[in-house]
Amino acid sequence: MKKLLILTMLLLSSCMGVPKNINVIDGINAEQYLGTWYEIARLDHNFERGLDNVTAHYEKREDGGIKVTNRGYNRTDKEWNNAIGKAYFLEQPATDNTYLGKLKVSFFGPFYGAYNIIALDKEYYNYVMICGPDKEYLWILSRTPELTYPIKQHLVSQANQYGFATEDLIYVNQNPDIPNYEAGQHVVNPKGLKKPKQ
Repeated sequence: MKKLLILTMLLLSSCMGVPKNINVIDGINAEQYLGTWYEIARLDHNFERGLDNVTAHYEKREDGGIKVTNRGYNRTDKEWNNAIGKAYFLEQPATDNTYLGKLKVSFFGPFYGAYNIIALDKEYYNYVMICGPDKEYLWILSRTPELTYPIKQHLVSQANQYGFATEDLIYVNQNPDIPNYEAGQHVVNPKGLKKPKQ
């Protein structure tokens, strides 16, 4: 099983919670959120260990959810690892068709885990910070392979104040000098997203 598929380790608890003393971002425009995000930093876990050039690509599903494609390059094995999953917002959209940034994500079967948006560039959707159901899981993503130092440090400082172990963050190599490198598609052209029927 490829390392990114083992992302399900995050999901096995089926926990939809948010870590203590952390608020998720409201007013998420689902259409703007779609497209490719580059992983800038993460807390270390087995399912991503040794992977560079990690990206997450989000696109609309026919059932109103989001198709998730995670991709990363293992320089030791000289191969790309891919994992495909699905995500759904946990709450119905507001009257302006925006969402609370709480989603459930699954990479196989009925096992879902928390995907909480805890920081976001709400004007341009150029960067985002995400956590899982506890403070062992943290990611900083950007629309570009590099994030400017002031913004990156601001997000790291915010995460530190929330109680994440920011001294253990891994800063991801996004160097394009690898086989079959693909630049990400920033924006797709979806139509409205909706919460699936339960």
